Amino acid sequence: MDKVATDLGGRGIRIEGLKKRYGHGDTAVDALKGVNMVVGPGEVVGLVGPSGSGKSTLLKCLGAVIEPTAGRMILGQDVIYDEGWKISDLRALRRDKIGFVFQAPYLIPFLDVTDNVALLPMLAGVANAEARKRAVELLTALDVQHRARAMPSQLSGGEQQRVSIARGLVNHPPVILADEPTAPLDSERALAVIRILNQMAKQFHTAIIVVTHDEKIIPTFKRIYHIRDGITHEEAGEGRGID
Repeated sequence: MDKVATDLGGRGIRIEGLKKRYGHGDTAVDALKGVNMVVGPGEVVGLVGPSGSGKSTLLKCLGAVIEPTAGRMILGQDVIYDEGWKISDLRALRRDKIGFVFQAPYLIPFLDVTDNVALLPMLAGVANAEARKRAVELLTALDVQHRARAMPSQLSGGEQQRVSIARGLVNHPPVILADEPTAPLDSERALAVIRILNQMAKQFHTAIIVVTHDEKIIPTFKRIYHIRDGITHEEAGEGRGID
């Protein structure tokens, strides 16, 4: 990967002029028209916007699920996209550098909690014992270590989401993309999840982008990116309710 001098300290993510066009000619649709974002290590920012504004497309581009049409994406000091992918193994990028937390936990039903978290580093070549050690450390940090041997069906909704967060963090990725992580939760549990994400961001120096419609958590962000018609607009948030 190409190296660049950035102020991200080797972590975090920067997006410059990112565009995504679907289709060609008269039927072409510009889903992203020039997105600019910077999320530093240890920072949690909100990404909000109405349906059809480009949130899902942006998240897929950031997660290397779909290819942008133009622009630049920098992960830490590595240029990963610049008018084309600058890396050959997108699967490894997603596995090792980008963590995902979804609205639904998507835990594997026939694996216990520890193995659900440990599976990703195992797939990356980490020894089983070390992978499980990492998993237990994260489960402890998230105060769900007492459920380490439980099966997903035995967990509450809040516990499942904590395990999902642990899985997203287990490879120590510089970036986590959280897609509506609090949508199915009540106010107390939703704020608990955001509090955890902020704690984990600081502890692991991870940049976290939270896509949300959830009015309960929007006041917790210190910075918010609004996306409208494929263009982002940054504003300061209230930044309360996360300690």
